[in-house]
Amino acid sequence: MPMVVGVVAGMAVAAVLVLIGLFKLMWRVAEPNEALVISGSKHRVEGLEEGMGFRIVTGRGTLVMPGVQVVRKLSLDLNETELQVDCVTHQGIPLKVRGVVIFKVGDDFVSIANAARRFLDQQRMMSERVHNVFAGHLRSIVGGLTVEDMIRDREKLTGQTRAACGTEMEKLGLIVDSLQIHEIEDPTGYIQNLAMPHAAAVQRDARIAQAEANRLATEAEQASFARMAEATRDSEILQAGYQAERDKAAAKARQAGPLADAGARQEVVVQETRVAELEAHRREQQLQADVRKPADAQAYEKRTLAEAERDARISAAEAKAKETELAAAAEATRVKTAAGAEAEATKTRGTATAAATRATGEAEAAAAQARGLAEAAATKAQGLAEAEAIKARAAALAENQEAVVAQQLAEKWPEIVQAGASAFGNVDNMVLLNGADGMAEVFAKALTMGGTGLGLARQLLSSMNQNGQAPAGTSPLNGAAAPPSQKVPVEGT
Repeated sequence: MPMVVGVVAGMAVAAVLVLIGLFKLMWRVAEPNEALVISGSKHRVEGLEEGMGFRIVTGRGTLVMPGVQVVRKLSLDLNETELQVDCVTHQGIPLKVRGVVIFKVGDDFVSIANAARRFLDQQRMMSERVHNVFAGHLRSIVGGLTVEDMIRDREKLTGQTRAACGTEMEKLGLIVDSLQIHEIEDPTGYIQNLAMPHAAAVQRDARIAQAEANRLATEAEQASFARMAEATRDSEILQAGYQAERDKAAAKARQAGPLADAGARQEVVVQETRVAELEAHRREQQLQADVRKPADAQAYEKRTLAEAERDARISAAEAKAKETELAAAAEATRVKTAAGAEAEATKTRGTATAAATRATGEAEAAAAQARGLAEAAATKAQGLAEAEAIKARAAALAENQEAVVAQQLAEKWPEIVQAGASAFGNVDNMVLLNGADGMAEVFAKALTMGGTGLGLARQLLSSMNQNGQAPAGTSPLNGAAAPPSQKVPVEGT
């Protein structure tokens, strides 16, 4: 029993293996780029005539009866063929057309059936057959065209060629994926000659364009150079302006020290001017205290003591007036010298800077004003003193003319005697007669001349009392005119 079971199991396994083997042997699968052509039985295929006698399978599997049916493959891959065709154009010009045709078997059953009937055992000859078909039609089409048409419109040549070959390719079960005309060779040089006028025109236009470009480039360069020059000019102007500003700043910086010194000197001049004003005021006060008030006091004192000390008061008044005049003159000379020195110093300092000049001028004016006030005060004091002295002399003359005249003559007696003796100044030798009597007579005449001078002095003092001033030709100090020269009668030997 177990033995029977084993035999049955073995037989079943063997049967299964046989069935698998038979299935593998009978089952055929069509690849995506191929079509299976199964012959040996009658099949009806859509679109084909009845009784074709073979079956077409694409993209799927099918069972084939070994020994009864035959399975062959038809490639659906792309194929290409090179076109090298010698043609003659409508103008009789020989050309060589080079191109390529890319084709394949159509995907529909009709195209596969047509290709299977013609190329199933001759698939390697398919490119040659296609080349022959396209070469014939291409020669025919080129023969009806001119070279100019072929050059200008290659698409027209390609379209007419495809259209002419379409029916024949369809009968062959083939479809054209692409037709390209790569090159048209001209062994006679017609195309080159045809291009020469255009090339010459192009060359001419190129030269014209180049010349125009050169002209525009030259103009642009000149404009650029002009702009560069303008920019350089503007830059130099700006640099000059900046340099001027830097120089101005540097000059200001260099002038800062002198300006500061000038300002300091100006302040010094202002202070000196104030000091000069204060000094002038002090001098004025000092003059008031030292000259005017003492003069007034002395005049008052002289007036109160006039009766007892007339002569002394008159002499003191004259001496004081002379002293005051000399002091005022000395003070005026000193002030004038100091003013000249101050003016020179102010002028020297004023030339240092324009700003200090105005302040120095103002200070100099103030100083000059102060000096003028001082001189005026001094002159005023001197005039007051002289007036007081003259007033005192006038009062003394009014009270006792004889005493004043005597005093004047006493003071001026040496001058009077000298004036009387001047008559003998030109006498080299003088002989006196009568001895001592002659000498006495000469001296008596000299004294007589002195007495004559005394009378003239009295007349002058009288006229001064009446007119208030000495007549012309008189001296206010002696009150007498110079005696005329008199000749002394002498006898010479």
